[in-house]
Amino acid sequence: MKPVLIGAGILALAGLGAFAAATRHAAPGLPQGARQIAVSETACEPMAMTVPAGAASFVIRNASSRPLEWEILDGVMVVAERENIAPGFTATLTERLKPGSYQITCGLLSNPRGTLTVTPTAQSEAARAAPPTAEFIGPLSEMRVRLIQAGTALERDTAALADAVAAGDLDAAKAAYGTARASWARLGTATARASDLANRMSPAAAVLAGREADPGFTGFHRIEHGLWTKATTEGLEPAARVLAADATEMKARLRDMAVDPADIAGDAARLARHIADGQARQGVNLYSGQDAAEFDAALDSIAGAAKVLAPLTTAAAPDAAKTVESRIAATRSAIAAMGASPEAEAREDVAQGFAALGQALDALNPALGLDAGAAEAGAASGPASGGGAG
Repeated sequence: MKPVLIGAGILALAGLGAFAAATRHAAPGLPQGARQIAVSETACEPMAMTVPAGAASFVIRNASSRPLEWEILDGVMVVAERENIAPGFTATLTERLKPGSYQITCGLLSNPRGTLTVTPTAQSEAARAAPPTAEFIGPLSEMRVRLIQAGTALERDTAALADAVAAGDLDAAKAAYGTARASWARLGTATARASDLANRMSPAAAVLAGREADPGFTGFHRIEHGLWTKATTEGLEPAARVLAADATEMKARLRDMAVDPADIAGDAARLARHIADGQARQGVNLYSGQDAAEFDAALDSIAGAAKVLAPLTTAAAPDAAKTVESRIAATRSAIAAMGASPEAEAREDVAQGFAALGQALDALNPALGLDAGAAEAGAASGPASGGGAG
């Protein structure tokens, strides 16, 4: 084994040992009762946790050599996530959890998943027994229609992309990619509810062991890599046809997808944080550079959720509703400026716009008398030694 690799292994083990010692006492400033977890190259430590229902805080330390995201999954639905945690850094995630059995992701998509058990409390049982109010029937119906329409557009546009790739028309395929990718982004508030499909349709190379050469590098970014980096449609038709088939499956799932009143604002806030935490700063369409169009389409998804709630939020909390509207407008302006100059400063403005929008959306559920289920995502912090930002 090379000396560099031996040294890296020793450092990784030392880091894990230091973290294990640190978990005996919560660090100053952390939420009371926060669970601490380290994510190594291959697993989480611990791999199993139990917490009571209600607000639960987790401090996630990246003990691996790659940036990572940490997720709580309920089947195929992403309940909460924290993105873009740099190696050696920590991030805090607070989420209001319902009783049940969940899975936690541990770095690479190929790594085994851990388990999270949430036990019931008197408060959680009382909340479960409370029926939804009649005022949400209209917004829920409108949200369902919006999602079905977005799913239909995704099915149509991915089929057109597959046809262009099959025809060997590089320019047409590039144009079709942009259209289909925007349709995918407009489904952003719902894709976390089908994480298995999302992991096939849009995995980033960074979360795969073999990166672009990994067999799991499929879907949109596999096609994007071929069209822009290799400048050819050759060999892409199988991936494009599978993507189109997955889009059809996504459309079918959207028709049956259960959405609760709190999910409308909660899912929108989660999408805003998802973009702010990683995609805005690091990029998402790394080969084509079409991020501004994607962020604009994702903002359409968020704005649509705010719109269906507007009759209720304007009446119950006009100031909160106006704040959401102003944050949407500000984020839209930041995206437009980024399109003209996609430099780090412009990307940071977009990230800050989505972060502020997520905070504004978090205020809607409490204002409507719904359980506040949105995550209070903490900012990533540096290593305990006080090292610089990653």
